[in-house]
Amino acid sequence: MENKQSSSPASFVDSTVVPGDVVLDLSSMTNQTIKLGGGLRQDCDAISAMKAGTLRFSKPNKYWIESSQKRYVPCVEDTILGIVVDSKADNFLIDIKGPAMGFLPVLAFEGGTRRNIPKFEVGTLLYLRVVKANFGMNPELSCTDASGKAAEFGPLKDGYMFETSTGLSRKLLSSPACPVLEALGKKLSFEIAVGLNGRVWV
Repeated sequence: MENKQSSSPASFVDSTVVPGDVVLDLSSMTNQTIKLGGGLRQDCDAISAMKAGTLRFSKPNKYWIESSQKRYVPCVEDTILGIVVDSKADNFLIDIKGPAMGFLPVLAFEGGTRRNIPKFEVGTLLYLRVVKANFGMNPELSCTDASGKAAEFGPLKDGYMFETSTGLSRKLLSSPACPVLEALGKKLSFEIAVGLNGRVWV
């Protein structure tokens, strides 16, 4: 019983881990489906850390390692801010502040068809969702949520965009609300979009 408790998922959540640490043992988590975010990898029944940081958990079943870094490593379901750098016949090339350019299919919009393909100039800032992030491939992006609705995704007009670390971006998106944003909201009204890739639009 003691061994099971020491390897339980809750014992590592919110703790600092380093590369090589085994943070989850799937053999003791029968009939559970989990999602792995950035910084974690699976080897058989063991989930281990690939980078140093804090192990985080969000309900119902997602685990990831939170750390602060300048270069963004894309993960599925991340919401990010991207900049259009080129347009092709089938997709847009997007700078996502990562190791590779992301690509946004021209049909990855709510109600997207060949007849109403959006036109974005180079330099347009977009609020996006990461759909695929396989190693060795360019990440695939979308301007819709998981149900295919536009939600808040799409071009961000006017305003001001600045870059920061990925750690600060996560703090701005934390729950309960970031104290800085709460304090600003009491003094003035503003709209903000925070990307997990270290870009903030106000």
